[in-house]
Amino acid sequence: MQTELSQKLGVEHAVFGFTPFPAVAAAISRAGGFGVLGAVRYTDPDELKRDLDWIEAHVDGMPYGLDVVMPAKKVEGVTVADVEAMIPEGHRQFVRDTLAEHGVPELAEGEASGWRITGWMEQVARTQLDVAFDYPIRLLANALGSPPADVVARAHDRNVLVAALAGSARHARKHKDAGIDIVVAQGYEAGGHTGEIASMVLTPEVVDAVAPLPVLAAGGIGSGQQVAAALTLGAQGVWLGSLWLTTTEADLHSPALTRKLLAAGSGDTVRSRALTGKPARQLRTEWTDAWDDPAGPGPLPMPLQGLLVAEAVSRIQKYEVDPLLGTPVGQIVGRMNSERSVQAVFDDLTRGFEQAVDRVNRIAGRSGQ
Repeated sequence: MQTELSQKLGVEHAVFGFTPFPAVAAAISRAGGFGVLGAVRYTDPDELKRDLDWIEAHVDGMPYGLDVVMPAKKVEGVTVADVEAMIPEGHRQFVRDTLAEHGVPELAEGEASGWRITGWMEQVARTQLDVAFDYPIRLLANALGSPPADVVARAHDRNVLVAALAGSARHARKHKDAGIDIVVAQGYEAGGHTGEIASMVLTPEVVDAVAPLPVLAAGGIGSGQQVAAALTLGAQGVWLGSLWLTTTEADLHSPALTRKLLAAGSGDTVRSRALTGKPARQLRTEWTDAWDDPAGPGPLPMPLQGLLVAEAVSRIQKYEVDPLLGTPVGQIVGRMNSERSVQAVFDDLTRGFEQAVDRVNRIAGRSGQ
């Protein structure tokens, strides 16, 4: 599964794996792919440094990258407290009522929420970059589109490639104009924030829109056959995120959530604003149903919704309240029906890829007779 881009980065397979877990990122790189550590949860730069040290010690010299969440435009003088003050009391009461209805316990006195939206703020992302650029990362990806111009320049000064996610050809063209090196075409099927165009349509549109920049296909990809299809559509690799959630190296801290993922089908996700205020594909739960119910107050815009539900999400996760328990995940969850090592996932990907290429070669051979 090699392309010009994978050869440029020195990896065996053109499989880019996004994950919040250092052990998974390192295992992806060791298996011949390109591990990308999600940094959004690292509000403490010392914690990010600790985990990058760990990756350095366990990646066996193979390349890896970092994914941040950074807006292209800076908003001056706005604090988290300023934003929280904008949350209506009616929405706060709705959260309290929903948690009480399901008997969700309170956090212990003095215990802080483990899930905060502060990782989305630009100043936090910049501290992450201050740490990351001291390491030999080969790729910087931004989940909110093109990062600020000075960040792109700073990465290029260190020979770090910059990638940005796009849900439309229009967004992709903006990334190209901003000097981005790689565009990730993220289709409707993907987990997390995603647009409304399916991967089969989006990938070739983005490939044509930004040529000759390399494009990675994302969304609904979890088999070698799908990797082959993405490369046939013109992508130079694939960007996989959801697939790693049920690997043995992942650390979800929730057996109940792992069970729900393993049992879910491809129709058990929903594109909802319940988590952050922007449409994000996730497991459908009674929590997402409550927020999507027209009888309720409805989600607030980003970043208000994320701040509103941060403590609630932490409580739901800590106490594993099954009806409300969910996570961002793509429609590929229907294939994630067993716990496997990262290496086993790669073995399946390469085997399926070879089968798909052989099938196409046979078809082409017969058509030429």
